[in-house]
Amino acid sequence: MSMQRRKFLQLSAATAVGPAAEAQLPTGQSTTFPVIDCHTHFYDPQRPQGVPWPGRDSSLYRTVLPADLRRQPQHLPVTGTIVVEASSWLEDNDWLLDLGQRDPLIVGVVGNLNPESVNFGSQVRRLSANPLFRGIRISAQQASVLLERGRSGVLGILAEQDLTLDVNGGPETPELLSRLAKALPQLRIVLNHLGNPSITREPPPASWVSGIRAAATCSNVFCKVSALVEGAARDGGRAPEELGFYRPYLDVVWGAFGGRRVIYGSNWPVSERAADYCVLQRLVAEYAAEHGEDAVQRFFAGNSKMAWKWPDRKPALRDGRSGVQQ
Repeated sequence: MSMQRRKFLQLSAATAVGPAAEAQLPTGQSTTFPVIDCHTHFYDPQRPQGVPWPGRDSSLYRTVLPADLRRQPQHLPVTGTIVVEASSWLEDNDWLLDLGQRDPLIVGVVGNLNPESVNFGSQVRRLSANPLFRGIRISAQQASVLLERGRSGVLGILAEQDLTLDVNGGPETPELLSRLAKALPQLRIVLNHLGNPSITREPPPASWVSGIRAAATCSNVFCKVSALVEGAARDGGRAPEELGFYRPYLDVVWGAFGGRRVIYGSNWPVSERAADYCVLQRLVAEYAAEHGEDAVQRFFAGNSKMAWKWPDRKPALRDGRSGVQQ
């Protein structure tokens, strides 16, 4: 066993015992590889125009920016993040890109555009002039409508611009993506949130399992292990903190996609309602570590680089400055 992997496993074991607050790595300590969180949301309700999401009655209704992510206790210090735009306002794609220009923690932006808009192509071309713009996210319902109407080819503009398509939906989404990926074999597609299955102590639903396996047969499909703890939280409660609870679902995903197409994402700050950031990160880090050092590095950075081709930026320190971490 290499010294690097031994150290990583020791750190994982240390965080597996005792409270998360005691388990976090010392502030500023870095890994020997990048840690990219590929699913976060940033927004600011204090802007004059406000925000369309989240609503005022939500616990998430507050200013959430990169500095707030840095302050979260972390099992492995995050060196970069891909932000997923949850606003339906076209101009908010630019707002996030501007935020990324100012803060090197943001290595990529997954935008929010309507592929059925007559201006879709020109919008993609304009935004993709910024190297931080790495693609868009659509819902499974939008993807289904495009397939049913024979209009999925409109998404080909993303492949032409070397961008990626994220898709979010329910447990039926993986099977849908297997069909979409075959229709657009040149387009990189990322399944969000494992397809949002309900994670319980019961065996994973057979239909979800078959959908995951079908999607994985398409080499252009990746799976983002995001919203894991939300899938396990019930009735507003907290999610279990033991890896064994999630293992059957992670085994299905890892067994289907292998170590080269599974990607780390948190869905923070939405995830905080189910578990602390340090907890959700520890769960997936421990699981990845069981598959070896190479799998860990691919899960936390290498696979996302293949999926979104995010640009290399100077690592972001926890105080927001750019530079090499020590």
